[in-house]
Amino acid sequence: MKEQPMADETNPEVTETEEVDVSTFDLNIHVHRLLMDEPFFAALSRRMDKRATNAIPTAGVTVTEEGKLQMVYNPKFFAPLSDAARKDILKHEFYHIVFQHVTGGRFLSFRDMSQNERKIHNIAMDLAINGNLPNLPEGACFPGQGPFEHMEPHKSAEHYLRELRKMQKEGDDKGEGGGEGQPGEGGGEGQPGEGGGEGQGDPLDGMDSFDDHSGWDDVDEQTKQIAEERIKEFVKDAVEEANSSGRGWGSVPADCRKEIIASISTKVDWRKVLRYFVKQSQKANKRSTVRKINKRYPYMHPGKKATRTAKIAIAIDQSGSVSEDMLTAFFGELNSLAKIAEFTVIPFDTRVEPDKNFVWKKG
Repeated sequence: MKEQPMADETNPEVTETEEVDVSTFDLNIHVHRLLMDEPFFAALSRRMDKRATNAIPTAGVTVTEEGKLQMVYNPKFFAPLSDAARKDILKHEFYHIVFQHVTGGRFLSFRDMSQNERKIHNIAMDLAINGNLPNLPEGACFPGQGPFEHMEPHKSAEHYLRELRKMQKEGDDKGEGGGEGQPGEGGGEGQPGEGGGEGQGDPLDGMDSFDDHSGWDDVDEQTKQIAEERIKEFVKDAVEEANSSGRGWGSVPADCRKEIIASISTKVDWRKVLRYFVKQSQKANKRSTVRKINKRYPYMHPGKKATRTAKIAIAIDQSGSVSEDMLTAFFGELNSLAKIAEFTVIPFDTRVEPDKNFVWKKG
């Protein structure tokens, strides 16, 4: 039985003033067939609108002003492609959403980046995805191919970003050799030399993302946060569907599965929990003082001054199951909290030795 779409996959809306003849290619008609053996991606697809447009040359994913996720695509780009290429483009766009590239899984907002920084961030994110997608159309960036032939596949976007910066730095250093700089191929500009070599062209050989990332910073931070919560919810539902499906996760590699599951797992910040507990445990010891005005009887009776100090017992496992690094981090946090709390430290191994207990407080 054909799965019922949650998003509108039967009446795509065409954007831009110039009409697009979607009758030549309607992606929504093909999605179910293309993703039949991809339960995880099919679950994501049903939760996302897909809109035809001539505003971009290829395809892309964006966040709307309402914080919803949508995929936009150019029918003229998709129509001549093979099913294998169409399928990998869909997965490419879904990976951008899963890894939260579209909502801010970067070091800075694109608004704060130079044009060159935007470019290498885009390429780094694509390289992290495309190692699993061999059927993408010409123009896509692949680790191990072209100017990226020295890069290993299946690494993080952060790893590729470091490699790309290294490539550009090495290109700049070579360009400082000497002689006359030569213009680079693919639109790059050569660097004039100063000593005895030739200037180098663009070390990236004019490569860039094949899809459109231009709309990733068109919404404010609050809208992005709404979208991030939606993504987590969508991904969590898709993970559950994939786990319960007889076809499993489809083509999603094991390392990607781990990363995806980790992204939706609830992580407890023990430092925040400890600080909250200490502050909630504070009790006020009040004493009279003439230095503070009595709010009820001003200048008639002395005021009250409250000293808030929490008294908390801390049991420390010294059996060897807790590493030195963990103990160091924990004691470092206790040291900062000793300003507002008094700790009774109880070391133990197989049993508690009361004579080894001690009090840790400010001063």
